[in-house]
Formats: sequence, C-alpha cells, structure tokens
Amino acid sequence: MAILIDKKTKVIVQGFTGQIGTFHAQEMIEYGTNVVGGVTPGKGGTKHLDCPVFNTVKEAVKATGANASIIFIPAPFAADGIMEAADAGIKYCVAITDGIPAHDMIRVKRYMRRYKAEDKMVLTGPNCAGTISPGKAMMGIMPGHIYMEGPVGVIGRSGTLGYEAASQMKALKIGISTSIGIGGDPINGSSFKDHLERFEKDPETKAVVMIGEIGGPQEAEAAHFAKDNMKKPVIGYIAGLTAPKGRRMGHAGAIISAFGESAAEKVEILQECGVTVVPDPASFGSVVQKVLAKVS
Repeated sequence: MAILIDKKTKVIVQGFTGQIGTFHAQEMIEYGTNVVGGVTPGKGGTKHLDCPVFNTVKEAVKATGANASIIFIPAPFAADGIMEAADAGIKYCVAITDGIPAHDMIRVKRYMRRYKAEDKMVLTGPNCAGTISPGKAMMGIMPGHIYMEGPVGVIGRSGTLGYEAASQMKALKIGISTSIGIGGDPINGSSFKDHLERFEKDPETKAVVMIGEIGGPQEAEAAHFAKDNMKKPVIGYIAGLTAPKGRRMGHAGAIISAFGESAAEKVEILQECGVTVVPDPASFGSVVQKVLAKVS
C-alpha cells in the first residue's frame, strides 16, 4: 500500500509546457504516473506530451477529474499556483519550486485556513524533491529507478539524502511504501508529524525513516509525536552535526536560531523519544535492516 499517491491518482502538471515541467512530466509519464493533463495560462486547448493543456486548474479538474497537482511554476508566481490548486479542489499538491519568498508561503498558509479539515488540500514542499510510491506513481524530480516497493515509509527535508537512503535500502532488498519530500524551506506545506500520522495508519508500512537537518523545531515535534502516538518504529537521521551555530547551511531553513535546533540537540531529543538514530549517511541501509529484523 502507499499514502498520498498511487496508480489511481490523476495528476496534472502546473507549468506543464515550460522546459523544466516538460522534462519532469515526461519522466513521470514514463514511470507510469497517471498524468491526465497540464496547465499553462494562454495555451489552453493545445496538446503537450499527448496530454491536454488547460488555462486554469479549475478547467483541468473539471475536464479530467484530476485530484493531484505538481508545481513547476517559477518562484514569483508559484504561491498563486498553489492557492489556485486549493481553490480548484485538488486534494494533494507537490510544490517543487525553489526560491518561493517566505512571505508568499505565509500568505499560502493563511489562505489554506479557510478550508475545513476534510476539504483542505495536503501540500508538500516547496523546495522539495517530490513524492514517490514505488511501482505506482511518481510526483517529483527523483530518479525513479533507485526506489523499490516495500514496507518502509520515508519523510525527508533533503532530496539527495532521501535518494541515498532509498539506494542503500534497495541494495539490501528493502523497499519503500512512499517517500515524501517535505522541503527545506523554513515555511513548508506540511511537517514530519503530519506524515508520521499517515504512515502510522497505513497497514503495509512497518517502519518510518525521518531525514532531518539543522534549523527549525519540526524534528523535535515529530519525535515527541512518535513517542506518544506511534507503535511503528521510527528511524531518524539529522544532517549537520558539524555545522557552526548561526551560519546558514544550504537550505533556507537550515540555520540554527534557538535551543533544540542544532543537529546534536536534535539527535539527543530523538534518542530520548525512542527514535533509532542513524549515525552517518552511509548507515541508512544497515540501521533500517536491523530495525526491520526486530519488527518481523
């Protein structure tokens, strides 16, 4: 089984006819994702990659029954695209776009509050690698061939560390139910905790890997949630053990500003909450293998 996306998910691509949108939409289609169309304002009524193009998300949803959308819209306009998807009734949206201003994401978060919980669109990203349910569907920019179908859920702020974990697990014949990139920006659509909750309810996910980094309180909040609410084992890795305090490291969200935001502090919190900690990026596969051996 999987969470968020599967073979039945009907996907549209916002920013469909642009160079980046075209390249990744083609990869998604070749992977087997059910891409039913795309949106590029002004190009409605045309065809692209053998799929219909629409001027608005509402038109695309009405014509295709799409329930998921992936955003390849340039940063200055991406927030409007996310809100347009929410208004059109899209249930799951992946925002790949990097460099969306934090102020725009505050506007998106505030905008989403108008919806009741049952009608609210789930958003992952921005600045993320996307989501993949191996063997079923891919909404993102990841190399699909390194993912194998199986019982481990993955949630990560870093796309490349997510690839590393997937590759090591595949080498040990360990598969993934769904891998979710939540993005490295300080203000993102959903948190580790949101997806831990979904994996806990998924009958075929046996364990969850959480890939965090310095900056922000999300990993600590997720660890406390796991301790109180999860029966499934959680495996955690925190990037940035050697990062100096106060210096921005890569992602906009990766800056330590308060207690509990450095890698060492986060590792301590994870261990206190019973999360199995991966000591270094070369040990994802071996640690997951040991944890799964105890479960089964």
